[in-house]
Amino acid sequence: MKRAQHLVLHGLAIKKYANAAVIADIIDVPERDVSSFLESAVKDNIVAMVQDKYAISAVGKLLLLNEYSRFYSDLRSNDQFVSAYEKFETINVELKALITAWQVRDVGGKTITNDHADRDYDDKIIDRLGNLHERADRILAALAGLLPRMRVYREKLQIALERAEDGAIEWVSDAKIESYHTLWFELHEDLLCMLGHARQE
Repeated sequence: MKRAQHLVLHGLAIKKYANAAVIADIIDVPERDVSSFLESAVKDNIVAMVQDKYAISAVGKLLLLNEYSRFYSDLRSNDQFVSAYEKFETINVELKALITAWQVRDVGGKTITNDHADRDYDDKIIDRLGNLHERADRILAALAGLLPRMRVYREKLQIALERAEDGAIEWVSDAKIESYHTLWFELHEDLLCMLGHARQE
């Protein structure tokens, strides 16, 4: 398997279930190249097509996993990239706590679902997210300096944050859109796969 083909499978694995345009966007590759490979991969049972979207097959997943060390050995041995990743992991712990505070609240000693009726509470969480993003953005800039396609996450996270700050609170964590939390989760998965690490819950 060639590096470009592996990258398409990698993008599909990150997105789970997506069309060619979405995969092309996240891996920063022309859509026509992604479409061409996916169409061939369907015939080879590497990916499956369900309606108008693709999903990686069991065979494709095995091929993908077996090739990470070959295609990303340079990043795994790059001290600057690994250092930036480790800093990312530190902020990741903070983001998880922030998202928990966004989703649930402690009221009278009881944990309840945040219904987002208290705008002041939500605004404080979004302010915290903005402060966290300032630190995260420096890390993303370092990652993108070493692996240019990381800029896609940097740009998308900035857009999601700005929309949340403008009052569209679904852009904080709604899983149905490219919200801040959705993008962050995908970025984390991207980094873990390339570097050969398991997600720690």
